[in-house]
Amino acid sequence: MSTPPDRPASQPPPGAEPVAAIAGSGEVAPPAVPLDSDDTRGVHFRTLLRSPVTLSLGATLVIGGLVAGTLAAGIGVGLAAAAAAAILVVSVAYVIASGRAREDFFGAYATARGLDRTSGRTSLPPSTPLLRKGDRRYAEQVMNGALPGGAPGAIGLYTYEVKTTDSEGNTDTDYYRFTVVLHDVPAVAVRCSDVYCQRREGFRFMDAAEDVFRRMQRLELESEALDKRYEIFFGAGDDPVWMKRLFSPSFIVWLTTEAPDGFAFELSAGSLCVNVKGHYDDAARLDRLCGAAGVVARRLAEEASE
Repeated sequence: MSTPPDRPASQPPPGAEPVAAIAGSGEVAPPAVPLDSDDTRGVHFRTLLRSPVTLSLGATLVIGGLVAGTLAAGIGVGLAAAAAAAILVVSVAYVIASGRAREDFFGAYATARGLDRTSGRTSLPPSTPLLRKGDRRYAEQVMNGALPGGAPGAIGLYTYEVKTTDSEGNTDTDYYRFTVVLHDVPAVAVRCSDVYCQRREGFRFMDAAEDVFRRMQRLELESEALDKRYEIFFGAGDDPVWMKRLFSPSFIVWLTTEAPDGFAFELSAGSLCVNVKGHYDDAARLDRLCGAAGVVARRLAEEASE
């Protein structure tokens, strides 16, 4: 997708500008603009397998495995070692090709949409609860600018890690991956401190018992569809009447029928973090998530201006 002519040039990261309220050689050529991180993998994979370096290294490993295995335990073991070496070479080539295809996609995605991209690991501002979770946290493929949703912000692949230790001292690390979109909506900060529209993961009959231990207020709305999909909380000192206006009937319909699957958002002190579980690596889902984040940002700004 090409950037429309009237789209503004790439913008600074979130925080710099607020969201406004609305009223050739036998090879099969890769796609001109890859639509996901798999599109150019086959081209890279075939190129790597035909590379003199790969062929030379692969032949050395296969012959070495055959000779060593045969000398140590007979021809059967030698053949097995040679096969294992060949599989290793192919597997490494596949991993490298996947990484290059991933870079192709995200580079093309950012360029086509006029976004500034940071491909390596970086940090995100710890502005909402999700962005403060875990023992370690980082983001990759962070892209800043005027997002497909129409507002300046950032989108990236976010991961946080939780380390655990068992009774024998063995440590393990769990990885929690999300695709996030960040916007600044500073006008909302004067109307509310926090709004968390979370994916519902527990049983509704436990809500009252769980709320005893929360510092947040639960927003109860007369929508069965919304209640099945989300749990909504807001700051202890925030106005419940304003919150109910924020979640207008039309916004509730959008959240329950048009928002992406697994969609959620957090707002703290004017900083908005829209998120879904998993790392998205295709243009259609990234565009849709950016568009959804834009809807939420504009709804917040609109109600804050009332």
